[in-house]
Amino acid sequence: MKRRSLLQSAVLGAGIFLLAPTRVRALGGTAPEIGVKAPDFDLMGFSSVNPDQNHWSLNSLQGRWLVVYFYPRDFTSGCTIEAHGFQEALPAFKKQGAEVIAISADSVSDHESFCSSEELKFPLLSDPDGVVSKAYGSWMAPYSMRHTFIIDPESVLQAVWTGVRPVGHANEVLSRLNELQTG
Repeated sequence: MKRRSLLQSAVLGAGIFLLAPTRVRALGGTAPEIGVKAPDFDLMGFSSVNPDQNHWSLNSLQGRWLVVYFYPRDFTSGCTIEAHGFQEALPAFKKQGAEVIAISADSVSDHESFCSSEELKFPLLSDPDGVVSKAYGSWMAPYSMRHTFIIDPESVLQAVWTGVRPVGHANEVLSRLNELQTG
């Protein structure tokens, strides 16, 4: 693997977001490269906003900015903090035309309980075998690792964070989304 220069990567908190095409090794595998088509997904999930919708795919979401974040487990302290951060920032993400989607190995019924108890208004998708998590370099069986990706309307990866710290992370992502959209 080639080395990244300081211009190619910037450390933000404990996470990394990348400014130039490169592959990132982290716990959970190798994340896909910035500037390439995001790995496809088609997963069952739950959304309290639209409880009749039961699956989401990258293709069905094409044409919008996406924030896809992977997390270990519903109802744990760090995952709850991270989910609340994205929920609080959700109106700002929506204002910028971005959808937020979270993925973990938890079941759809666990996601439904988590959405209900925490009043989350974005979809939580179930990846019980880690197939999608592996494609995004975010799998350490039996859990998804805490990684976040920004995907543009053409389904191209534009930013990656690995080893995310939950506190304040949603605001980091929102700031980077704004830079991508205005830069």
